[in-house]
Amino acid sequence: MINARNTAVKILKQVLYNNAYSNTVLSMYLNREDLSKKDRALVTEIVYGTLKYKYTIDSILGSFIKSNLKKMDVDIVNILRMSIYQLRYLDKIPEFAVVNEAVELSKKRSIKLSKLVNGVLRNYLRNKDNFIREDKGNKIDRLCFKYSFPHWITELFITQYGESTGESILKNSNAVPKITVRINSLKAKYEQVWNELKKNGYDVEKGIVCKEAVVIKGGSNIESNPLFRKGYITVQDESAMLVANLMDIEKNMIVLDLCSAPGGKSCHIAELMNNTGKVYSYDLYENKLALVKDNAKRLGIENIICNKMNAERYAEKLSGTADRVLIDVPCSGLGLIRKKPEIKWNKDQQSIDSLIKIQRNIMLNSSKYVKLGGKLVYSTCTLNKMENGENIKWFIKKNPEFKLEKLDYGDFGNIIYHREGYMTILPNDNVDGFFIAKMIKYR
Repeated sequence: MINARNTAVKILKQVLYNNAYSNTVLSMYLNREDLSKKDRALVTEIVYGTLKYKYTIDSILGSFIKSNLKKMDVDIVNILRMSIYQLRYLDKIPEFAVVNEAVELSKKRSIKLSKLVNGVLRNYLRNKDNFIREDKGNKIDRLCFKYSFPHWITELFITQYGESTGESILKNSNAVPKITVRINSLKAKYEQVWNELKKNGYDVEKGIVCKEAVVIKGGSNIESNPLFRKGYITVQDESAMLVANLMDIEKNMIVLDLCSAPGGKSCHIAELMNNTGKVYSYDLYENKLALVKDNAKRLGIENIICNKMNAERYAEKLSGTADRVLIDVPCSGLGLIRKKPEIKWNKDQQSIDSLIKIQRNIMLNSSKYVKLGGKLVYSTCTLNKMENGENIKWFIKKNPEFKLEKLDYGDFGNIIYHREGYMTILPNDNVDGFFIAKMIKYR
């Protein structure tokens, strides 16, 4: 148990203090350290749970610790954080075990600080009923504490979407995500893969939105499954699958994907074209393009061509060459919080404002690559309207040769179809938050 919790402490340090991605560093440690299946599950639970509820946990710790948490030993702070998470949000671990394990972990760092850990946790247990807090403070403060979001994100969602929808976004962004896979039509049929997954002991259900989606509700690591290794399936959220499905892809097209890594959408487009035409996948970094190449090779895709390019810089050679241009632009990622809870803590309003300039530069350049009658598709994994609808309105005003095409994929409850034609997908138990707009160059 101590080994598992010690691993969790190391991962939290990397994510919260070294800006590492939770999924990447968690995978690295789980593959590197000798942990049982039970301990691997515990580490995953503790890491994601602590990141998810950090705001609430830190608010509670602030009631018992006089010094600034930012000035304390980071390992001790993370031991306290993950212990409060277990005591407050998990009921399968006895309280005495949580406290004892925390104290033992702390002793390895400092005997003196282990006494602080013991005192804080026991003080919390004596006073835990005082931390309901749903009826205290103003509306934003209550929501911040209840759903564990920083003030600026809470205010952004409530201001942009209204109190009811905004609170729903906060709640659903804390949902435990399921794994969804896309069946590769180049190699397999849906029924074939479905039966094979069930035969291998996976608990599966059909996708909610996309016909090529299978939701994995339970089973072993999907990436170690032979179906994945053979390229019959690839992991992709249904919101991301919608992008290629809405691009009106036809065989033998020329398609540019300007921000392509790790290649999920490029590969989906190539599959829809049945390995005809050309998909030019660009990215700023060679190492990220390697991921696109690896995915394409595994999936048996032969019509993807990868090249390094900065999408903010205009490339004359691409002018008027593409039937479709996809720009899945760098964004704040506020729709992905259920999978990457550290987004709550490593983003701020200033960093988002700087992203908007990048997004608009990419839009202006990419529009010049579209043929007459071709289409430009803009997508993000954020819910911030300034990065989404406001960018589209700005672009159309500057580029009247483009007009929005109305998107409609059916009624799924969590999809907002805006009167301008673009769509916002709100996060829920099944899908990430997303935004998609499609524009045709009509003159």
